[in-house]
Amino acid sequence: MAAFRTLDQLEPAGKRVLVRADLNVPVRDGQISDRTRIERLVPTLRELADKGARVVVCSHFDRPKGKRVPEMSLKPLAEALSHALGKPVAFADDCIGPVAEDAVAALKDGDVLLLENTRFHAGEEKNDPAMVDGLAKLADAYVNDAFSAAHRAHASTEGVAHKLPAYAGRLMQAELEALDAALGNPSRPVVAIVGGAKVSTKLDLLGNLSKKVDVLVIGGAMANTFLAAQGKDVGKSLQEAEMHDTARTILAEAGAGGCEILLPEDLVVAEAFAANAPNKVVDVDSVPAGMMALDVGPRTVAAVEARLKRASTLVWNGPFGAFEIPPFDAATVQVAQTAAALTTSAGLKSIGGGGDTVSALKHAGVIDRLTYVSSAGGAFLEWLEGKTLPGVKALEAA
Repeated sequence: MAAFRTLDQLEPAGKRVLVRADLNVPVRDGQISDRTRIERLVPTLRELADKGARVVVCSHFDRPKGKRVPEMSLKPLAEALSHALGKPVAFADDCIGPVAEDAVAALKDGDVLLLENTRFHAGEEKNDPAMVDGLAKLADAYVNDAFSAAHRAHASTEGVAHKLPAYAGRLMQAELEALDAALGNPSRPVVAIVGGAKVSTKLDLLGNLSKKVDVLVIGGAMANTFLAAQGKDVGKSLQEAEMHDTARTILAEAGAGGCEILLPEDLVVAEAFAANAPNKVVDVDSVPAGMMALDVGPRTVAAVEARLKRASTLVWNGPFGAFEIPPFDAATVQVAQTAAALTTSAGLKSIGGGGDTVSALKHAGVIDRLTYVSSAGGAFLEWLEGKTLPGVKALEAA
């Protein structure tokens, strides 16, 4: 991985520091339902403020499409940030222009200011030079702590990094170091678990991982497509018939490259996609015509656990089954708990990420027991796919 500048190279005292955060948090009925992104931002903001910086925080929220949408204002987030930091957080009713400039001018060393939603301006998503200049005018240095938005070349995520001395915040640094440990320069053997519904949405991911890992475990409904491509009858199970040739190509190329593909040996099947639906465990060659696979079975779990016990690194994206409804969460929970135990007892480097993966690991009670769980969705996936992220590229040391 290319070298990038961190807060260790920044002397922030007395400087205006623009921090790109990701405060696009879930809000229901006016209440923040998940504060993970706020909590993970705190170390960077606290370190800068404690060292005497004048901290200016910017972020997008939702999709206002370049217009001012009152219900998409970041103003309520100022109070949430203040509570998390344990100190006042001021708010500016714009992110560029006179209002923002006056608010920044009023800051004293150690103060924190939150700017209004960057996407209230169309120039944000267009990476417009005028928007970039407006943001750069507010600061002496730029810190990107929003890995989750680093796959977008927007004014606040990429453009401004070329106008100011640019650094990775502590969250960005943690993400980059974890991902480098996962795929950049990993300890081997490396096991990757990839689940999810569709092969078609994870083609690039499967292709890249099959070239970089030693064992690729395929679960979720996408495993049904691979099984069907091998000529197995998967009954009513969700699968993509049009992807059979692609699945066979992935299997052949992985095998030629020395990557073991681990597919389910047995499945938990039911007639209905419903909580506690009557179910049974069957061999992958014996799925009844009127039933669907909703989880992998105990023999498959044992096979995955055997690979994990020999592994040095685990990369996880996607659950094994319909973990949202019991008892089809069993395989995901058991493998997650095994991974957590091996992380503690055997030094397994375990890195997970992606929306469903985070939810599944929380459900399994291991979210804080793996080496690192990324809160980034699209950016995490694009990194695993081997793509260059504009927001990260802009931070690389000259």
